[in-house]
Order: sequence, then structure tokens, then C-alpha cells
Amino acid sequence: MEVWLESAESVSLEGIDALFMHDGQTGISSKDGILYRDGVPFGGHIHIDSEEAQSKARSLAGTVEWILLTFEDWSMIPIENILAATDATPTKVAAQIRQPIQAQGAAFALDIGVDALLCDETCLEAALVVKSMRLEQLSETQSTQSERNEQIKLETMTITEVQEGHSGDRVCIDLLSMLEEGEGLLIGSTARAFVLIHGETVPSKYVPTRPFRINSGSVDAYTYLADGSTKYLCELKSGDSVLIVRKNGHSRAATVGRMKIETRPFILLRFKDENTNEGHAFIQQAETVRLVLENGKVCSVTNLEVGMRILGCTLSSTRHVGQGISAPSEER
Repeated sequence: MEVWLESAESVSLEGIDALFMHDGQTGISSKDGILYRDGVPFGGHIHIDSEEAQSKARSLAGTVEWILLTFEDWSMIPIENILAATDATPTKVAAQIRQPIQAQGAAFALDIGVDALLCDETCLEAALVVKSMRLEQLSETQSTQSERNEQIKLETMTITEVQEGHSGDRVCIDLLSMLEEGEGLLIGSTARAFVLIHGETVPSKYVPTRPFRINSGSVDAYTYLADGSTKYLCELKSGDSVLIVRKNGHSRAATVGRMKIETRPFILLRFKDENTNEGHAFIQQAETVRLVLENGKVCSVTNLEVGMRILGCTLSSTRHVGQGISAPSEER
């Protein structure tokens, strides 16, 4: 994402990608609805003050290199509508901001974000901060995707024991995004063995679905963060990015919105992989908590039996402060 600074004179500041000048000869400028770079047309400028202006901006999608949006009354909705129109086209969108609080909204609108922010010096710091956030997000997405493909491969685990697990503190993780059927979190009471706990997306005759929630297990359990590290469930907090895993092995990041920790009865589930590596997890004894079977179907934890085959994963490394290490360690 670029940052364009409105300026009456040529200045050089770190992080600025272009100057928005009014002389029409240098930097970026606008005249009669045409956007210029160093005097050469390269896009359109639409001042959003009506539905007709928004429609005109949408009509430019795919026909120009850039669309600059300025506003009579700043609003997220026109930005989102223009981003939707230009998505999957080569047209880029720049939006003017007048207050620092507007920077993040424009930069992450529709989880796509504008391609440039136009601001004056009062909003420059906020614009540079969200530019850095966008770069960090892109870097993390690219690097962690390759790490996940190497580190986390779903495999079949065989249940070896299902027993009463007493009562304890159970963690529900509520996300800022909706889950689909087949998605969940990898949970384990050791750092080497995990099972895939399904989200609360399956209808029940007793309670409504909670398609943003995963009833994850006991506070001492591990789960994966989006960057490939692990955390204890009790350490998670609002704003953390966790790794959502599908039954086919595909994964994505999701942001934690809320943690619910309550005392509930547990089932102690023990399992092993095909190489007899063992693991276990304490999972709430409730019909709405489900694991994913080998065939991709889901099964309530209250119906689990010894010998059933479920999806999970095992790792060769242990963990130190969430990071994988090669040092020997035994967990029971």
C-alpha cells in the first residue's frame, strides 16, 4: 500500500511514496476528474458526494490504472463498494482520509484495503502505521503459509482410551470470522500430538449453532497460532491470530474476538498415530463438541469409542515458549 502526502511544496519524508501537488507538473495531481502523475494522465478522480458519483467511480473499474476517491462526507461504504467493483481488475484504488482514525478502516476495508492513502500531515503518522501493518500482514501470510505446509500435515489418529476427565476450566474461542463445516482448531495436551476439534457449525436440536466458536478444551492445552508457533489456551487473548485448519489440510488465519473460560466436566481422550506416537486431550463432555473422523464426517465427543479413527497431527519437536526445538523432552 502506498502513502500519498498532500503538499504545497516538494518535500522528502521516509515512507512517502508520492506527493500530491497542485501545480499539475510534478508528483500526483488532479484536474477536471483526471489523475496525473508528473503531468501524464494515469487515472480518474471522483469526488464522492452522491450516489451518482459513486456509480461513476464504479464504472471506471477495469478501464483506468488508478481511481482516486475524495469525499464530501467521509464514509466507508463507498470505499467498500469501489473495492468490490475493482476486485479482480487491474485498477487500483486510492482514498483520501481527513482524520487519523479513518486510516485503518480504508487500509483494511473488505479485508482487501485500498492501494493508496491520500493524506495531509495531520494524518501522516496514522497512514504510515497502517502501511507498516499491511506490509507485515503480507509478509506473515507469505512466510507462514509455506511453514504450515511443511509443519502441519493432517493424519489419522486412533483412539486408544475414552474416560472421565473430571471437571476443570474449559476454553471456548470466539472468532471475528465465521467458520465453515470441516474447519476447526488443532488441540493437544502435549506439544507433539493434536486432534482437530470442529467448530460449532453443526445444527443441534438442543442449542443454536455458534459458527464463530470452537469449544477447544482445557486451559493447559496447546493450539497453533497463524505464525506456526503454539500457545496454551489460557494464554490466548482478543486480537491473537490462530490457525484454522480444514479437514482437507488447508488452513487460514482467524482473529480471536473473545475467550470464554468456565468450569465444565471433561472427557480424557487418548490417541496414537500410525507410528504409535501417543497424545491426549481433555475435551468438554458435551454433545455439541465434535471431532473430525477419518472420512471427514464429524462425531460428538459423547459418542467416541476406542478404535475410532480421527484427524489430527503429530510433530517430532517439543516446544519452548511456543517455538519448536529439537532438545529431548518427555510429556505424559
